[in-house]
Amino acid sequence: MTRWLDGFRVGPGLPALGATVRDDGISFAVRSGSADRMWLALLDPERGDVLTELPFPDEYRVGDVFTMTVLGLDPDLVHYAFRVDGTDDLLLDPYAKALAGGETWGARPRYRSRVPRDSFDWGEDRPPGIPAEDLVVYELNVRGFTRHPSSGVAEPGTVAGLREKIPYLRELGVNCVELLPVFEFDETDIAGGPPRLNTWGYHTVGFFAPKASYGSPREFKELVRDLHAAGIEVVLDVVFNHTGEGDHRGPTQSFRGLDNGTYYLLTPDGDYYNFSGTGNTVNCNHPVVREFILDCLRHWVVEYHVDGFRFDLASILTRGEDGAPLANPPLLEEMAHDPVLADRKLIAEAWDAGGLYQVGSFPDYGRWLEWNGQYRDALRRFLVARPGSAGELATRLVGSPDLYAGRGTRASVNFVTCHDGFTLADLVSYNEKHNEANGEGNRDGHDANESWNCGWEGPTDSPEVLALRARQVRNALALLLVSHGVPMLLAGDEFGRTQQGNNNAYCQDNDLTWVDWALAGKNAGLVAFVRRLVEFRRRHPVLRRASHPGEDGVRWHGVEPGMPDWSAESRLLAAELRGEGDTVFVAANTDLAPVAVRLPDPPEGARWHVFADTAHPADEPGAEGEPGAEGESGPEGGLGPERASGGEGVTGLVLAGKSVVVLEARTSEGGVR
Repeated sequence: MTRWLDGFRVGPGLPALGATVRDDGISFAVRSGSADRMWLALLDPERGDVLTELPFPDEYRVGDVFTMTVLGLDPDLVHYAFRVDGTDDLLLDPYAKALAGGETWGARPRYRSRVPRDSFDWGEDRPPGIPAEDLVVYELNVRGFTRHPSSGVAEPGTVAGLREKIPYLRELGVNCVELLPVFEFDETDIAGGPPRLNTWGYHTVGFFAPKASYGSPREFKELVRDLHAAGIEVVLDVVFNHTGEGDHRGPTQSFRGLDNGTYYLLTPDGDYYNFSGTGNTVNCNHPVVREFILDCLRHWVVEYHVDGFRFDLASILTRGEDGAPLANPPLLEEMAHDPVLADRKLIAEAWDAGGLYQVGSFPDYGRWLEWNGQYRDALRRFLVARPGSAGELATRLVGSPDLYAGRGTRASVNFVTCHDGFTLADLVSYNEKHNEANGEGNRDGHDANESWNCGWEGPTDSPEVLALRARQVRNALALLLVSHGVPMLLAGDEFGRTQQGNNNAYCQDNDLTWVDWALAGKNAGLVAFVRRLVEFRRRHPVLRRASHPGEDGVRWHGVEPGMPDWSAESRLLAAELRGEGDTVFVAANTDLAPVAVRLPDPPEGARWHVFADTAHPADEPGAEGEPGAEGESGPEGGLGPERASGGEGVTGLVLAGKSVVVLEARTSEGGVR
């Protein structure tokens, strides 16, 4: 059944979508339910010019799959594209394992599909397999993490640069990195306004292909292998809710040209539904699209050994072909029960830009975790003493049982900041967003940030304001890392990274988003504080329990033991977290005035010992700087005079204004109780 086409000998292909290297050549296969004929364009690998176009013979077609094998074809000598008969658009292969033409960051790409042919020895690599409740997640942007000159890496802004920072991540204690999008995207796609680059990467062009300007497929694999060797899992932020093709004004790159009505949600008038806020919405629950998404996820698990996925605007994945949410979305169910994905983390951003908000109600099938936006909002409101925030945070502190009853604490990914919004330093430095540099008249970005500038908007030399901001940062980090659930840190928050008040810095490929590593030295005490908090969490199983605590697992207190104040005006939260042989006491005062608290009796045979006091971080046991004695505090405020002497532990304390104190119950032998 072989034949000659324009000097190339061809034969029947495999129905496996994409390009498959065979002993006798390369099999090409592409699906389209709307095209009558399809052409394979072979391209010059250097310039991208068309060398020839070969029609897919009708006799080789299998259903809706156009397929053929080009015999004797060397993948190193050609790139390729598809063209639907009667159109001029050269289309990218949706299943292309690599894309050429975008290797130089910031240059307008001229994309073409290519066939990678590199073997990789994974050696003894195995997924760390860390239980979700034991994770400490660290969200970062591959480019921004090392692009700043202060990073000191050989290849800044790349996966190779990130590899050089693995020792830092390991020392910090995090055991999971969540990478902003690394699928191929076009950073030059922002239309209108001043020249800007889309540094976040949420407009995917190639779903199976790693971002070429970040590194080669081999370099991505080396990164995952070395992170695993350091005991760190890799979660990818993936974008299946929309594509880089946009609406009718956008480029025709792939899906639109192959089968527009299959891949996108369309209104009865044929327009694009825009539940993503970017111009189009992927038709995720169509059988063809479901298969595509599952194939993509399996590819990244099998070929790149990644440990999980965070799904951007995941509520779109619940919408049916009419745009309405489905009670039982087949895509989510298939993901949850897919054998290849069985031990991988699935994390939902459980809302979308069309108003669908599913935090606590996202269809989980016993598998899904969620970014808990309600945790973020509750912690922020508590820090600024909003009415009713003490009771609200109490619920979030113990894993949000009102949202995740029956699912356990591991369903809740807790965070106070993420890439989208203020950094932690900016959260305590700005009352208002300052996005003027984005070129949109400061109209973009969220207006409701629950932030407080501590008395001055933006940079200041005031010692009082700076001290209060530093304390608020430590308060947020301390409460985050003692909460039940999965804590997530934003890269650079541990040493005070700022975006100068910009809370939507997607288009700022500059010092606003590049992590300034000089701050890690300048704020070494804060880095040490976070490192100690992470280690403390790891040391105390009571903070990492998978199930929500019952009455025996948490006891609430106020200024007196057993007398919590749940009034709207309350600014004190005190929790005694009790487990088998492990007890931690957390007290947070969000008032500006100090408050005296009498401690509950510790477990039998144990005494209370101070682990952390955010009003006096340098005086905490084990902190950098002048250490101070166990259970002792600095001279002003903090832990007050109600303290037993002679090593008898702490019996009472005075919380300074805007402070958090963490205690642990220890036995005389030094063990925790």
